[in-house]
Amino acid sequence: MAERETVVVGMSGGVDSSVAALLLKEQGYNVIGLYMVNWEEEGENGCCTAEQDYEDVRRVCNKIGIPYYTVNFSKQYYERVFEYFLDEYRRGRTPNPDVLCNREIKFGPFAEAARGLGADRIATGHYCSIRHEEGVHYLCKAADANKDQTYFLCQVTQPQLKDVLFPLGALQKPQVREYAARVGLSTAKKKDSTGICFIGERNFRNFLKTYLPACPGDIVTRGGKKVGEHQGLMYYTLGQRKGLGIGGQKGEDGGGRWFVVEKDLARNVLVVSHGDERELYSRSCLVSGMNWIPAPPQEREFACTAKFRYRQSEQGVFVRRNADGTLHIAFDEPQRAVTPGQYAVLYRGDLCLGGGVIDSAESAGL
Repeated sequence: MAERETVVVGMSGGVDSSVAALLLKEQGYNVIGLYMVNWEEEGENGCCTAEQDYEDVRRVCNKIGIPYYTVNFSKQYYERVFEYFLDEYRRGRTPNPDVLCNREIKFGPFAEAARGLGADRIATGHYCSIRHEEGVHYLCKAADANKDQTYFLCQVTQPQLKDVLFPLGALQKPQVREYAARVGLSTAKKKDSTGICFIGERNFRNFLKTYLPACPGDIVTRGGKKVGEHQGLMYYTLGQRKGLGIGGQKGEDGGGRWFVVEKDLARNVLVVSHGDERELYSRSCLVSGMNWIPAPPQEREFACTAKFRYRQSEQGVFVRRNADGTLHIAFDEPQRAVTPGQYAVLYRGDLCLGGGVIDSAESAGL
């Protein structure tokens, strides 16, 4: 490390970024905290969560003795992330805005603001590791497999990964909380944030209907029998069981819980099935917008592993790179509820090879 390099840490008000900042200070860096406001709206209880988080940032930075600033990216977030989020729902897909937020905000405008504060490097509290070798940047999995967040970083580009540090890469989550408690950080026992950041603890349907008009329609079986009414196709996703409002009704051939198998936008119909889940399984998917880390492999076809949602173990796959830049990903074993709009993220050993958006899935025909 060069003498007193300056590192600007993205501070969220949570325990992870708090410990990341402290570890970097202990390693001899000149550390500055920078808190991002990406969404300006009160929660359902009338309290602005951004204000609460900033207060936690203030306490932590004062405790560990580093300066801290705040920057407002609400306009950029709305234009670069939230409008995409809404458009995907209009298309009947299920987006993951947190992946886009990393590329478009945290490693974009945030990095620019950090350089304005004199940063030589930037850092976050993500659970992952990074290797910088001769100008090439490799994104690696975290030591804590349960918390690994490379899935959410699959769209971050090579230029964005330059001069980035991930201080928590070698740590387990319990170690992070234990350390925070031992040194007296106020965030030591703070609950981890879950779900989509701008929705928080609010009711998802109530939030979404303020931006997109709901269009109710029929819930039908594959055979065309009406079994209920949906509140709007945007509120449902493949494989969903809860919240369908058709409990107690039996299917054509008896019992079993109902679940979503298709969203038919043309007819505004939600198609459901029950019991046997074979309809939910697919044998392959088509992926577009692939971001390779650090670069596309030389092979046109290769085997590796993949995740099709964050909370999933890696699955064996065979990848074919198409001439138009899309990927055909064949699964070693049929996969349940591979959902358009979500990301397929590829791995080889401890390396994250990058990821792209799932456009469609091919039925397994079980």
